[in-house]
Amino acid sequence: VICKGCNHANKIREAEGKLKFKCPFCRQHVQANDKADEMMMKRIEANDPAAMKQKGAQQYNKGDCSSAFEHLTKAAELGNVEAHYGLAGMYLNGDGVEKNEEKEIHHFEEAAIGGHPTARCSLGCKEGGNGRYDRAVKHWIIAAK
Repeated sequence: VICKGCNHANKIREAEGKLKFKCPFCRQHVQANDKADEMMMKRIEANDPAAMKQKGAQQYNKGDCSSAFEHLTKAAELGNVEAHYGLAGMYLNGDGVEKNEEKEIHHFEEAAIGGHPTARCSLGCKEGGNGRYDRAVKHWIIAAK
């Protein structure tokens, strides 16, 4: 695992052609998107929550919210924090699902408990919007750490 700054620097080098693109799961060089999709599907079949979350994000970006919801739900059931955060956003905006504040908050809480700072910040905003400023500040302090 590398920090986000190093990851960002590597993405820039990949875009400039100084580094070859690597599979995020096995870190082997990828020649074509078909091979990467094939490798991702193998990881999904092996119940890899990171691969499921990645596929869900891809489907969401393509506009296929029902498939995104399916993959993110499976990943969240396996404990993927990013998947919980993605599901919270889907319930917040009503993307492919009916807006549901109770489920939205549940997924924000699961993501926040797992250490997702943006989810924690979102909970703070929800609490602040409901007039519970003391709880909001606590969420924001935790998110800032």
